Amino acid sequence: MAPAATPCSPRLLLASSASPPPLFRVAVRPLLPGSRRGGVRLRVRCGAADEEAEVRRGEQVKASVEEMAPGLDLVTLAACLVGLLTGVSVVLFNLSVHEIRDLLWDGIPLRGASWLREEPTAEIWQRVIFVPVSGGIIVGGLNTLRSSIKTNSDGSVSNIKGVFRPFLKAVAASFTLGTGNSLGPEGPSVEIGSAIAKGFGNVFGWEGGKKLSLVAAGSAAGIASGFNAAVAGCFFAVESVLWPSSGDSSSLSNSTPMVILSAVIASVISEIGLGSDPAFTVPEYDFRSPTELPLYLLLGVFCGVVSITLSRCTALTMDVVERLQKTTGLPMAVSPALGGLIVGLLALVYPEVLYWGFENVDILLESRPFTSGLSAPVLVQLIGVKILATSLCRAFGLVGGYYAPSLFIGAATGMAYGKFMRFTFTGSEALFHVPFLDVASPQAYGLVGMAATLAGVCKVPLTSVLLLFELTQDYRIVLPLLGAVGLSSWIASSQRFSTSSKGKLDSLEEKTSTIEEAKNVPTQTQQLTSVDSVDATAELCKLESSLCVYDVRDDNVLENLTVAETMKTRYISVSLKTPVVEALNLMLVEKQPFVMITERNKSLLGLLTVKDFQDFCKNVKSTRMQPEVDECLVSNVCGAVRCKIWSVTPQMPLTAAEKIMDSHGVDQVPVVSEHVNHQDGGILIGFVDRECITIARRALSAKEFFSFTSEIRREER
Repeated sequence: MAPAATPCSPRLLLASSASPPPLFRVAVRPLLPGSRRGGVRLRVRCGAADEEAEVRRGEQVKASVEEMAPGLDLVTLAACLVGLLTGVSVVLFNLSVHEIRDLLWDGIPLRGASWLREEPTAEIWQRVIFVPVSGGIIVGGLNTLRSSIKTNSDGSVSNIKGVFRPFLKAVAASFTLGTGNSLGPEGPSVEIGSAIAKGFGNVFGWEGGKKLSLVAAGSAAGIASGFNAAVAGCFFAVESVLWPSSGDSSSLSNSTPMVILSAVIASVISEIGLGSDPAFTVPEYDFRSPTELPLYLLLGVFCGVVSITLSRCTALTMDVVERLQKTTGLPMAVSPALGGLIVGLLALVYPEVLYWGFENVDILLESRPFTSGLSAPVLVQLIGVKILATSLCRAFGLVGGYYAPSLFIGAATGMAYGKFMRFTFTGSEALFHVPFLDVASPQAYGLVGMAATLAGVCKVPLTSVLLLFELTQDYRIVLPLLGAVGLSSWIASSQRFSTSSKGKLDSLEEKTSTIEEAKNVPTQTQQLTSVDSVDATAELCKLESSLCVYDVRDDNVLENLTVAETMKTRYISVSLKTPVVEALNLMLVEKQPFVMITERNKSLLGLLTVKDFQDFCKNVKSTRMQPEVDECLVSNVCGAVRCKIWSVTPQMPLTAAEKIMDSHGVDQVPVVSEHVNHQDGGILIGFVDRECITIARRALSAKEFFSFTSEIRREER
């Protein structure tokens, strides 16, 4: 054991800013001449915190909060303005969709798509085909214009692209939906709100938590005004913006009032401009008995499978269309027209796939008068056709959201399921007679199916439950909703299968391991979890871009940067058999708050921070097992507190690396070489931390500013 520190020995206090008392102190002494590593020697002692330091820290926090108060008031006022402008913009957006639709369809959409089944095909085929195609042609031109503004943006154009690009996208969405293509308006509504919020943030120069709060408020306003459901809008902002993007609970608590105010204001504006009626007509339904709950749970399973099918079909069609464009040279401007053509051809047989507001959903739920319901076989066919049509619209570049299609598919799934269950268990010709089971009307299953499918596709389970509860205003629907939505979300979770397989591999490795210390060390297969998470998030963003409105932040300046361009290559690495004292010695000498654990071939095993050593000390103290410090190895710490296992690769976008740090609440991640196969996690080559990202953001912002200034001077000359 290291000799005791003398009163003259310098002392270094290692403590996390988040933990109240430091759990150990480090006394520094010179190493013996024969030591393998030069520098200083440490002695670790568990002890109490310095109360004076805690008092000073508390005063500093209090002062910083007082300084932030006026700024938060201004942000709250800005959030209210965001809600007001978003409500007005969404009202105008929906009115434009209605006007385009009434102009091209001569007012017939008031009857929904059922009129197409009543008319001879020879009389309607031209309109059914060419109206969606015309919408695709206009959208193709708008997409080209929008892309040119993005790719050619420099100097003065960069100041206006933040205004014109969202505007052009909203106009493209208006023509997409007004001409009947198979997408929805709620996604563009959210993007309208987030674009307005980002505009306020850019005007006032707000960054970080303030800008996050504004974007959350804009997203809440978009959903609240789109569905006329303020409560669902608030929960949507929490699920899609605050939880994925916020690194601490304070950002969530500070943003909540702004989100609520923005959603309420936008919802009021929506009621004034579009009326107080809900987005779709809630049919008459009933709940017969609690014994039906297993049937609703089974419906949740089916909706989860349908959600996965929609997501996979969209990803597949996007890949196919991309390859088609590369091989045939199909211009991007022509692609939306081709998508509209396919939708029109499908609508000749299944007219309900066309977007007609939520009138088609009303037809499925049989809540619209003077319309006959569809049979269960037709509903099942509509599920497949709607999935295909929606996927093709997204793949060919038409603009719109996935919320309305998800609700349509969920309503068709629930209604078909409910009709089948009534045929199976109810009536004189029932296949099975169960005395205690009284099946409710298919409409009840249709409503639950809508929420379950929306939750599975868009990964917003709380929003889905609150949306249906807010529209139905019936507490009886909550229990079936929660069960079906929970199962659908679990089945559609992208990490469920990968986590299960990795757990089996890790279990096998632990059973075959012969070294006791290595049993608690993360395996290489676990290091792929963070990369899989980012891939899943990227797929979700491609499916519904409004779910990632904060991912583009002011990180537009970072979107072309990779980890390799910003990472640091000077780092500390140790092995599992390195003494804890020696690891702390290296951290002190290099002034680095973490150390990375590698094998002999430099393969990464994990990462330990100062706080991990503190937690280890706390565990040792609580178990009253205080071994000699010199006998403690890094493997002991890994076994007690678990090493950090998240890593990134050099070619990964810097924004993806930051998202990994945000999601796991860490300030640095190791950088490993590209994975050659799944058995080798990669060789450690460096790390990237918050400082790297901050430097990159500030440097590129300054570079853009000077480029803009130089261009202005050239224009003046």
